[in-house]
Amino acid sequence: MDTGLQGRTAIVPGSSSGLGLAVARSLAAEGANVVLVGRRGELVQKEAAALPSAVGVEADLADPDVPARLVAEAEQRFGPVDVLVLNGGGPPPGLATDFSPEQFATAVDLLVQPHLRLVAGVLPGMRERGFGRIVAVGSSGVQQPIDGLVASNAARAALAGYLKTLAGEVAADGVTVNMVLPGRIDTDRVAVLDRAVAERSGTTPDQQRARAEATIPAGRYGTPEEFAAVVTFLASAAASYVTGEQVRCDGGMIRAH
Repeated sequence: MDTGLQGRTAIVPGSSSGLGLAVARSLAAEGANVVLVGRRGELVQKEAAALPSAVGVEADLADPDVPARLVAEAEQRFGPVDVLVLNGGGPPPGLATDFSPEQFATAVDLLVQPHLRLVAGVLPGMRERGFGRIVAVGSSGVQQPIDGLVASNAARAALAGYLKTLAGEVAADGVTVNMVLPGRIDTDRVAVLDRAVAERSGTTPDQQRARAEATIPAGRYGTPEEFAAVVTFLASAAASYVTGEQVRCDGGMIRAH
């Protein structure tokens, strides 16, 4: 399948490791120019140097001025931004009974506000050119809230509502907006969450992982590469009629239709 990504320009935040790095590598393998973004400057630059056409930018999206700077840097280096991947680290675990308005505001500042600023920076150009792909890295918690992750559940649901609304407003302009929901993907972030659950339940991380795998019809955690392949398809020209969707990549873990 021709993805049509050759020569396209993509911004991938949170790409020094984990899902973001896997997505950056996958897009680069399809011929895209990729701007990798992360707070660990040396690492993100090292990863970018290993790709055919990429640049690594040290940046913290919590800074309100950073999204506009990233877009400007991408345009200066490679040209107009065609693909925007919305990705970032999640907030710490927590219970709903302990959740405060201040914690919700912090989660929104982490998971919603930076993405709105990035979208604002690239959307006018995408609409004018008649092509654009916005793909958000979400969480299975958007459709089935995850115990002990109230901040992530709440803020990602807010982002999902915004993206679904946006998709309907820009579809006629050739811009698609989708969200990919990872289940248990074998990343450092998931390992941290497994350790947290193990500590609360008095088990070991290995025991917690085994319990989690037993709830997944595929019988295992997914790989970052499997997840990245789904994102890359949605970023491709081939996915021009797919928009406003939440696509699960979870090995069948979420049982809803």
